[in-house]
Amino acid sequence: MMPTLNRRFTDVAILTLVFLVTAFNVNAQRKKEKERPNIIVILTDDMGFSDVGAFGGKFVPTPNIDRIATNGLKLSQYYSAAPICSPSRAGILTGMYPGRWNFCTYLDNKKHNKAAEQADFLDPKAPSIARIFKEAGYATGHFGKWHLGGGRDVKNAPGFEQYGYDAHASTYESPDPDPAITATNWIWSDKDSIKRYDRTKYFVDKTLAFFKAHPNQPCFVNLWPDDVHTPWVPRKETEYTGQYPMNPEEEAAFKLVLKEYDKQIGRLLDGLKALGADQNTIIIFTSDNGPLPSFRGAG
Repeated sequence: MMPTLNRRFTDVAILTLVFLVTAFNVNAQRKKEKERPNIIVILTDDMGFSDVGAFGGKFVPTPNIDRIATNGLKLSQYYSAAPICSPSRAGILTGMYPGRWNFCTYLDNKKHNKAAEQADFLDPKAPSIARIFKEAGYATGHFGKWHLGGGRDVKNAPGFEQYGYDAHASTYESPDPDPAITATNWIWSDKDSIKRYDRTKYFVDKTLAFFKAHPNQPCFVNLWPDDVHTPWVPRKETEYTGQYPMNPEEEAAFKLVLKEYDKQIGRLLDGLKALGADQNTIIIFTSDNGPLPSFRGAG
């Protein structure tokens, strides 16, 4: 493994991704498919660098995320393409400044997007890291939040396949919301069959199933959970003695959500090992744009 962790308001370094894409594309015809590494980009939603133990975080232990740092490379001096969700994700997917594709803030309804003078969705003609890997012979999947078009009153957003993805499972803010997590016409609901606190587990399961379904083909996967974004909705635990349901923006709720998130990252790592894929998988772990809110000025 050769993973990385994020710093405040940092993304996967766009130049790093461009380098990886170029290298694998050039060498695609020179190596057997089984020799090419799998790639997983874990894009944590609204995580700050000090949420992670390996970067000095003290909220809760994060031993599984720290395992990635211990076995890999920690990068601390590069920055996000934007300080907010949709444009930062556009930067990662395209390898370009998001303004080049008319993104300046988070995508919402058409009225909001028009007022911001931005697009309703990412132009499918834009470069796509998934498309490049697919053309190089990779199986490609997107599991998690999208927020690059679709949802609310935007009904004409391009499907995932137009960006180069073979498989997907995504949230309400996408062109094809997964019904297991979108029982109502909103981001989340108590009526969802997969509850808010089990979403990361669901996306990890989808990722591992995708790897299992492609044993003889290299895989490129976006694992983009919507944790640790608010609302923080942890499952009820005996260690919490306050009001439940908890205030979805209070520190106690955040700590339990972060604890569960770290647990699911551990399940991913252990699952890859069980599949025999751990020694040939590059994991890039980062955040889309940093924390909101933060506690006592922590990053």
